[in-house]
Amino acid sequence: MINGKRIAVILPAYNAEKTLEKTYRDIPHDFIDEIILTDDFSIDKTIRVAKNLGIGHIIAHNRNLGYGANQKTCYAKALELKADIVVMLHPDYQYNPKLIPAMSDLISNGVYDVVLGSRILGTSAIKEGMPHYKYYANRVLTAVQNLLMGQKLSEYHTGYRSFGIHVLKALPLSENSDDFLFDNQMLAQICYKGFNIGEISCPAKYEQDSSSINFRRSIAYGLGVLWVSLQYFLQKLGFKFKLFKDL
Repeated sequence: MINGKRIAVILPAYNAEKTLEKTYRDIPHDFIDEIILTDDFSIDKTIRVAKNLGIGHIIAHNRNLGYGANQKTCYAKALELKADIVVMLHPDYQYNPKLIPAMSDLISNGVYDVVLGSRILGTSAIKEGMPHYKYYANRVLTAVQNLLMGQKLSEYHTGYRSFGIHVLKALPLSENSDDFLFDNQMLAQICYKGFNIGEISCPAKYEQDSSSINFRRSIAYGLGVLWVSLQYFLQKLGFKFKLFKDL
């Protein structure tokens, strides 16, 4: 708990057996009220590791539903548990869990509605091991998105995000993609709704066991991201898209 606000950390997991314990051990547990892990039908021992660690809330999908669907399950549980601030952290040990209190504090004090852990701010992501093609694709996509959406974010593609619960309640999350595009749709909706977004520099690790999508799916994701941003731009001009229908 921070400033009287209940903090829930959600861990959308898929084949995280080798990295889950390291991620969990680095979470500052003194500040956290709930930890929620959802497993998207992993083929490894993610669930067993989670149970051995004593994670309070473990939800297992009975089939693979997709990255976005996994997050939807996490957020639904966080809402059920009446968390005030929800931090989404990938359990692949790519992002530093020790930043959770800092990210949560900015929300609990009303400075921001949403805080992103950015791999681009501060220390060079490339020096930390980010593949060159991912870095430059990230920079190009972000530049185009900022132009189309009128924002100044350093990146839209981080897997480390914290939200005030009022943000999650305001978004039609169930209508978004069940795949990787979910993250970007969510951010576009947050921007469209006018919530304040802050960023904090987050050193990232790129190890063999860190999760990643293949090149083909990366291309599909990139095209999807551009379409989301274009929809945002056109919506602001008066066109209507389902993505922003309930906002």
